[in-house]
Amino acid sequence: MSTSSRPPLDPRGPRFGAAITALLLLSVVFLSLTRASAAALALLAVITALFAWGAFAGAGRHPYGLVFKRWVRPHLAPPTELEDAAPPTFAQGVGLVVTLIGLALGLAGVPGAIPIAAAAAFVAAFLNAAFDYCLGCQIYLLLVRFGVLNRAGRTVGNA
Repeated sequence: MSTSSRPPLDPRGPRFGAAITALLLLSVVFLSLTRASAAALALLAVITALFAWGAFAGAGRHPYGLVFKRWVRPHLAPPTELEDAAPPTFAQGVGLVVTLIGLALGLAGVPGAIPIAAAAAFVAAFLNAAFDYCLGCQIYLLLVRFGVLNRAGRTVGNA
């Protein structure tokens, strides 16, 4: 059962979103390597905004999650279990930080910042989509284990 204030998620939803995100991030890397830097920067800005949406509204309210709920999930068998929304929402925040750093450095003219940030985020999204291994979720669980975060995703001092 979920211990956060957000409703539990079908775990296939975040994997669906990760697959779309991985494809978009791979496109950013490709565009960067083919010298289409303005397009790469613009696409990374969109991806960063999508990560912000997921981080602040919650993984269950992310646009890809809404697409999954509306058009994909009705065609699937019911999930065998639901997952707490806090780790995937935290993972969206990790993606936000990585892409925001790449975006800021790219806007500052740092060479290679955009493809490196996109490649790093791609690895995480690909691992989630292909192998159901969420790096951001694992970071969340480590922070809970070490007492930095409580189960609701808040820092322990602010619980």
